[in-house]
Formats: sequence, C-alpha cells, structure tokens
Amino acid sequence: MRALVIGSGGREHALLLGLDRDPSVTELHAAPGNAGTASVATNHAVDANSGDAVVALAREIGADLVVIGPEVPLVHGVADALRAAGFPTFGPSAEAAQIEGSKAYAKDVMAAAGVATARAESVTAVDDVDAALDRFGPTWVVKDDGLAAGKGVVVTADRGAARAHAVDVIENGHPVLLESFLDGPEVSLFCLVDGDTVVPLLPAQDHKRVGDNDEGPNTGGMGAYTPLPWLPDGMVDTIVDDVVRPVAAEMVKRGNPFSGLLYAGLAIGAEGPSVVEFNCRFGDPETQAVLDLLETPLGEVLGAVANGTLADLPPLEWHDGSAVVVVLAADNYPGTPRTGDPISGSHTEGVLHAGTKLVDGTIVSSGGRVLSVVGRGADLAEARAQAYERLARVELDGAHFRTDIGKAAEEGRISL
Repeated sequence: MRALVIGSGGREHALLLGLDRDPSVTELHAAPGNAGTASVATNHAVDANSGDAVVALAREIGADLVVIGPEVPLVHGVADALRAAGFPTFGPSAEAAQIEGSKAYAKDVMAAAGVATARAESVTAVDDVDAALDRFGPTWVVKDDGLAAGKGVVVTADRGAARAHAVDVIENGHPVLLESFLDGPEVSLFCLVDGDTVVPLLPAQDHKRVGDNDEGPNTGGMGAYTPLPWLPDGMVDTIVDDVVRPVAAEMVKRGNPFSGLLYAGLAIGAEGPSVVEFNCRFGDPETQAVLDLLETPLGEVLGAVANGTLADLPPLEWHDGSAVVVVLAADNYPGTPRTGDPISGSHTEGVLHAGTKLVDGTIVSSGGRVLSVVGRGADLAEARAQAYERLARVELDGAHFRTDIGKAAEEGRISL
C-alpha cells in the first residue's frame, strides 16, 4: 500500500510512524511534511489546501490511501476532490467538516440530535456584544465561530477580557459564539466514523493552557495522556451512545454523512458528558499519545474507513499501559513565536516533529509548537518519566514546556 499523509505537524508525523509500523504499507509520502517526516517518508512541497495539487500528487505517486491530517484542507474540500478522482481518502467532505468549521453548525446538529452541550448564542455585531455578555457569566466562554487552530477560545472570569476577544473576533470578520461554562474534567474521545458506524479509540485528556497548573492563555495543546485512570468504566460507551452516534446519525439524515475521525471534546459533569466542541480530524497532541498505544495496524484501520468497510473491522487491539506526550513550544508561543532557531537532540526516540524544517542540513524551528515528545510505560508515572527524560535531551533556545502533563491524574487529583 502506498500511503500519502497531508499535513506538516506532529499529528502527521505520528500518523506516518504508525503507518510505517504496518507491514502492508510499502511506501510513505507526506505533503508538505516537515524535518521529522522526511526521515520516514518522501516529502512533497505541495499546497495541502489545494484539491487540484493534492490530486495531482496522488496520481503521480499512485496513492492507495490518502490521509488528511489538518482541518483546513478538509473544510476546503480536499477530501471531496480526492474521492471524485477515485482515491480512497480518510477525512470527511467539506460539508461534513463544518462540524468543526462552524461552531454554530455544530450546535444546530447537536440540538437536532438531542446531544447535551453548553447553551450558546451567536453574535455578529459589536453593538450587540455587551447585551449578550449580560446573559452569560460569571465565567465567560467566547469562541471564534471559525477555524482558529485551537487558539480562538477565551475562557475567563474577566468580563473585559471576554468583551475584548468578542470584539476582536467580530472585527476580524467572524461571528462570535458565547457559551455557558461547562464544569467538570475534560475528555477527548476520538471515534472512527463511517456513516452510522462508530468505533471509539482510547480516551485522552489534553492540557490547553500554556502554563503549569492550567495557567495562562489557551493554546493548540501543550500535552496529553491516555488512558484516563479516573474515567469510570462504561463512560466511553455512554459517550458513544449519547453523543457520537446520535450526531453521526443526524449527519446521515441531513445527507452529509461523516467519514473519517470525529473528535468529541467533552466536559464530564454531574449529569454526564456534555460536548465542548467537535473536531473533524485527529486532535493534536492527543493523537501522538493514542496512536502510540494502538496495536492494530494503522493502515488497516484508516483504510477501513476510507473504503467504507469500518463495520467489518475486527475489534481494535491496544498495548497495555499509558502514554504521555509533552509539547516543546517556541519562545513567545502562543503569541507570535520566534522561529529559525537550530534544534539539537530531535532525533531522540519518541520525538515527533511539528514546527520544524531543514535549512542547509540543519533542523530549525518553524512554528509555535515545535516538537512533541512521547513516553510510554506500565502506568502514568512511568510514561511521564520517560517523556520528560526524552525531552531533556532536546535543546532549543528560548523554548518552554509544561512540567505537569498528566501529573494530576497520576496523583489521583481528578475525580467526577
């Protein structure tokens, strides 16, 4: 099988490494890829958001499977172009990708499906912001109703900060979504979805705030771990039955069935799970941890979705133990990151590349989240220890990372 992975981040590096472990995969390609993917795949300098360019590359290499990693190509219809050209493709249509591309659309689908989620209100005019803020609080959740790479959300008890973000979003041409605050620990659940068929992966927990103890602004994710020792038995089945399957069925009913990876971000409160957000693809950095524990060949898994045979896929098999991923971020991230700095130690086992590129034979930083480092162990303590041990071998001037990824769960400080 010749596999092509679209994207250039840590998620795509993890997907390529997973595919590389599958004996049925004979050839790997990445577009555009990064300095890390180049060690396992052939990188191609192609515009990932252009359906025509990606289709041309797929034809050139004779791809048997195309996996689209990021949300922007999906919302731009790259999966539609590939399918129209006859390529088995993992990733939803542009219409189905609106489950992430438009938070208002996602709310409409959830309401029709009877899925619990936060109360929400869309605001399109600056003059309406203050009255809308009066209807929420004392903790405000303010979201950019569009794609913002995980950084379009402000959760704050500071009304002024909430108003400033809402005005900024509207002045940048997007509606803003105000939501009621959902209390309770958050869970990320990835589900393979093919129409009405839903197959869950392991639950994970992301760490969105930039600093230890969940302080500082939101980011695209500073680390994650899986599985969740504090999550009650049966909760994954509850999430599938009460959240994911009804949403998948509603999308089938609307004539835009979902095919690919549906990510449910949830808060587990006293009354059960409520949806914080949906994504239309693998979430980063949870992907790196979850795929590290997947024992079933990844090409078989993704191919089953792409070829419409997910219902026939045998039960997934997983390695025992835990996996933890810690993100190494560039100076000033999640603001405008400093780039172009040389990186040493990035070929350490378990180090996945995200914002990197090769310049004259040297690996340098090229984005905000530069690397993600995965550790695996018999339990969270061992997995955390290995991740931070590996991270200590990497050097990047000005870089920062959280020291507490998975720590609260390891110490038993998370409960429902």
